[in-house]
Amino acid sequence: MKLVEKKTTTEEQGEDVVCRTIEVVERNVFQQAQFDEADDAVVSVEELNLIPPLNFSMVDNGIFRSGFPDPANFSFLQTLGLRSIIYLCPEPYPESNIQFLKSNGITLFQFGIEGNKEPFVIIPDQKIRKALNVLLDEKNHPVLIHCKRGKHRTGCLVGCLRKLQKWCLTSIFDEYQRFAAAKARVSDQRFMEIFDVSSFSHIPMTFSCSSR
Repeated sequence: MKLVEKKTTTEEQGEDVVCRTIEVVERNVFQQAQFDEADDAVVSVEELNLIPPLNFSMVDNGIFRSGFPDPANFSFLQTLGLRSIIYLCPEPYPESNIQFLKSNGITLFQFGIEGNKEPFVIIPDQKIRKALNVLLDEKNHPVLIHCKRGKHRTGCLVGCLRKLQKWCLTSIFDEYQRFAAAKARVSDQRFMEIFDVSSFSHIPMTFSCSSR
């Protein structure tokens, strides 16, 4: 059964009057069940095949960030046409992920940064600089940056990119906190604040659409 609303206009005492009527349209129960099943099938296929990784977001043209991708995310990642992945954890990349990279011609750049908690957080400046060099090279785009949860290590690298894009610290910290939420670390924000981007100032960022 389907309810269809119709509107008709009549003249009454010189004024147009809009009348609303409801028409009941009968539909075969079996047909309705088929339509419902088809709609459910479309939704479930989309959900199965296009599931983004945890904390996925676009950073800039050709640059994305996320938490650790698992096999359920592979179909979604294929839609990005990735050339490379910047992996910021020290643990070996899982074999299933390695096979996905090989089958899609994606290069892996690993910069192992320990995921320690405060007050024992040490962010290696040189590794961030090397990762930033890879990130700024357009030959590696489209590129995905990820660590485990896409919060701290990924947030620090993106924050350093934002400094190079001349974002103010307030905007950099706002973006960092949006992903880190309740787990935001003062040490991460301090690292981004004092990070010196002068050695990267000669590198053009023709890909970038972001500046503040």
